[in-house]
Amino acid sequence: MLARPLIERKRDGGRIGSGEWRQLMAAYAAGDIPDYQMAALAMAIYFRGLDRAETGALTDAMLRSGATLELAHLTKPRLDKHSTGGVGDKVSLVLAPLIACLGVAVPMMSGRGLGHTGGTLDKLESIPGFRTGLSLAEATQQLEELGCALIGQTGEIAPADRKLYALRDATGTVESIPLIAASIMSKKLAEGLTGLVLDVKFGSGAFLPAQERGLELARTMIELGADHGCPVIALLTAMDRPLGRACGNAVEVEESIMALKGEGPPDLMRVTYALGAEMLLLAGTVRDRDDARRRMEVAISSGRAAEYLQRLIQAQGGDPRVVDDPGLLPEAPECDVYVAPRAGVVACVEPRAVGHGIIALGGGRTRVEDVIDPAVGFVITARPGDVVKAGEPLATIYARDEAGLAAGREALTRAIVVADDAEPPLPLIAYRITEAGVEAYTDG
Repeated sequence: MLARPLIERKRDGGRIGSGEWRQLMAAYAAGDIPDYQMAALAMAIYFRGLDRAETGALTDAMLRSGATLELAHLTKPRLDKHSTGGVGDKVSLVLAPLIACLGVAVPMMSGRGLGHTGGTLDKLESIPGFRTGLSLAEATQQLEELGCALIGQTGEIAPADRKLYALRDATGTVESIPLIAASIMSKKLAEGLTGLVLDVKFGSGAFLPAQERGLELARTMIELGADHGCPVIALLTAMDRPLGRACGNAVEVEESIMALKGEGPPDLMRVTYALGAEMLLLAGTVRDRDDARRRMEVAISSGRAAEYLQRLIQAQGGDPRVVDDPGLLPEAPECDVYVAPRAGVVACVEPRAVGHGIIALGGGRTRVEDVIDPAVGFVITARPGDVVKAGEPLATIYARDEAGLAAGREALTRAIVVADDAEPPLPLIAYRITEAGVEAYTDG
């Protein structure tokens, strides 16, 4: 089929039918439609948008362009969590083993870092030997035997989305809500889930900083889930400061290990418990949020969650000893302490500046093919609203050389602002979004 009539129709504000989407995405996955035509269509969608039926048809077409995990034979509920991305967001590393050890199957498909945000796959691969490139057959077997698999998008899963995602990044169309939602949900639906929980970020460090845009994205993905028989719940959480203290790859793995041992930062644990409670509620294994919170706390305090992480690491080829000895993770040869330039109040810790600082250190990427250094990064102890003295330690820089330390200091000078006073940060968890609507979030 010819792509040009569809490009012109969408350019002029028309609709593309479900059958046309299926033919289009199958042809694109097969290499029969050139990237320049798909780029033109993506730009037309960016400006004209898609309605609910079109977004659902695109999602279904990308889903059908490849294979899926066939998990209906599992007796356990199958839940995943997805974050729209941020700085210091290592929740997946904590949540997957925590929820899986409570009897829920967790097929978790994650991505790599790109731009200022980190990627779960990069963090996992800082564990010596850890394999994220499992085939669907390997992932299925591991889910049957262990109940959890942490994998990346293989060539088998939604290949049309894989091609379109790379194209969107190169053509400035990443921020299109229908394209974001269809991309995420085509991969998640390929996991054969019985439920999905979303962590949609808002604030200066999010891909969609405005709260209303975050809510729109959440509603769109919830609708897509409903239209495909997969219940979805979303929480809108803050990304106007990094989550937790560690920002980088190996340092975030270490913080995740400590969180599973009961020593995680309060903000990281609050978001983890909130998302975990929603997963357990969707799974139907708990009475309410309080019951879910108690079960998660017991799994951590008893050591069961950390022990499960060891089993998971071993199953995917990694060195399970890192759970008992995080010193086995990659370590940067150089480190330095960044101190407060003056007395005052920490007005902000800007996540985008921190994320770009990690890239400058060599720990992030601007292109998919970039090789990263897993050992570099920051541990930032300063939080917005802290009262500090001149010369007080605010962060530690981990770098591979003196030039990296200098780049880290420069990044933190931009990121951490000490002033005479400070505005309150955004609420850590602002809203809970379901098919029924949007409600202000409360922990109780």
